[in-house]
Amino acid sequence: MTSDETAQARARALSSPVRLRILRLCLHQARTNKEIADALGMNPATTLHHVRTLLNTGFLEAEAERKGKRGAKEVPYLSTRLSWSTPLPDAAPVLVETFLQEVNGLAPDEIQVMRVGLRLGEEDQRELLARMRELIEDFAVRPAPQDAVSTSLFVAHHLDTSAG
Repeated sequence: MTSDETAQARARALSSPVRLRILRLCLHQARTNKEIADALGMNPATTLHHVRTLLNTGFLEAEAERKGKRGAKEVPYLSTRLSWSTPLPDAAPVLVETFLQEVNGLAPDEIQVMRVGLRLGEEDQRELLARMRELIEDFAVRPAPQDAVSTSLFVAHHLDTSAG
């Protein structure tokens, strides 16, 4: 596969909220297809299609097989974290939809939201976004302490066309 074909296949793989949710589920803990399906409330055959797509494009890697509760062979999958550095053209719709699916059903005290209107020049906008990315990347690569809990962060920056 050429590098262009690989880039296109990876962009297609990341264009699904289900696949992005699978990557999130497998970010800190390897999970089997059945565990993924149960967590998403989906049929294992459906999630297997998505798992295979992520595996074939390098976003998931299979760990050593293990025996399940009933002695059946299970393959746990873990995120390779490749998605963070993979360009995704027109990412906003799929990322917003993924976010909405992930927060659906959360109680009000289970999500913290910040919203602010700013008036910034182009250079200040670039600086703000660069500093936010640097801060997020710093936390993303830190080793997790033993008592760490999994959390998610969604950040969106957009022009406020209603403010004039």
